[in-house]
Amino acid sequence: MKTLLIYSGGLDSSSALHLYKDQISLAVSFNYGSRHNDREIKMAKLNCERLGIKHKVIDLKEVFTNMKSSLLGSEAIPHGHYAEDNMKSTVVSFRNGIMLSIAAGIADSNKLDAVMLASHKGDNAQYPDCTPVFNLSMGDAIFHGTGSGIKLLSPFAYIDKKEIANRGVSAGMVPSQTYSCYEGEEEHCGKCGTCVERIWALDGIDDDTIYKDKDYAIDILLSTGELQ
Repeated sequence: MKTLLIYSGGLDSSSALHLYKDQISLAVSFNYGSRHNDREIKMAKLNCERLGIKHKVIDLKEVFTNMKSSLLGSEAIPHGHYAEDNMKSTVVSFRNGIMLSIAAGIADSNKLDAVMLASHKGDNAQYPDCTPVFNLSMGDAIFHGTGSGIKLLSPFAYIDKKEIANRGVSAGMVPSQTYSCYEGEEEHCGKCGTCVERIWALDGIDDDTIYKDKDYAIDILLSTGELQ
């Protein structure tokens, strides 16, 4: 199956890139103007070059200037546990729907068979366009809306980030060659929701990623019982 991967350069999509490298014909990164886009895309290019996978970057910054989200700079990035209510400020409305629509058109035009999205179980609480029901609905729309019946693949829909990280590392993914932090600085902050979840997911895995304040995340995860 010839597949287009929507590839941010983060931990989850990098795991997908390595796990499904034999079927990925094209990886597409969308620059939508988030604080962390540039660093993510740098990692996406690195991993695609290493695996010999064609990579394309599509600029969507103008589209997303019409939307509000802390990821887009409308307010400060929240710190804390990834499932806390304050993390809802990081939602970018219908982001995956917009990206999937474009990816489906590209896949159809290039005679590919499928589009892959690396959203996972842990995203469900905060992001409506990462849920299984969204994936099923969007998958139907893509299948019926393309002349060739493009399929939507969401292989991580029912598993969490820890399992994804373990699978990815087993397939050759190097955590320090991915980028996740919502602050978008050179070093991961260790405090934003995605850093906290990343540190939890990589517990027990060799990780050379530099975090400004990893202890902050560890204290939160110890308090919730997610780390012992």
